[in-house]
Amino acid sequence: MTAGVDRGHPQAQAIRSDEDVVRVRQLVRTVAVAVRLSLVDQTKLVTAASELARNTLVYGGGGTAEVSTVDNGLRRGVRIVFADDGPGIADLDLALTDGYTTGGGLGLGLSGARRLVDEFDIDTGPERGTRITVTKWSR
Repeated sequence: MTAGVDRGHPQAQAIRSDEDVVRVRQLVRTVAVAVRLSLVDQTKLVTAASELARNTLVYGGGGTAEVSTVDNGLRRGVRIVFADDGPGIADLDLALTDGYTTGGGLGLGLSGARRLVDEFDIDTGPERGTRITVTKWSR
């Protein structure tokens, strides 16, 4: 993962309901516009965020999304950290397999969300929850 310097404080959004998933999408779009991501990159990031927020709610039992702007000295971007205290992902390799989904989301699965962003990091384990960090950089 490329190191970035946070610009301002992360904006946190609880994920406890379907309405919160919508709020995450709106927050991500607002920050992506402020960073001047292209419309295509905004759409990719919002789509990935929607899938990951839905997964946080459905599989993690709820959690948080923290959205921040980052700067690596060459370009700006948006970083989102999704965190939950759920059961974790038992078989991460399977969960990251193209086409694998257990339903309920947009059908992208983790692999689809990973393809939509520039950086994707996941930390999970049985009974210790899941933390997924994604970053989309301006072009």
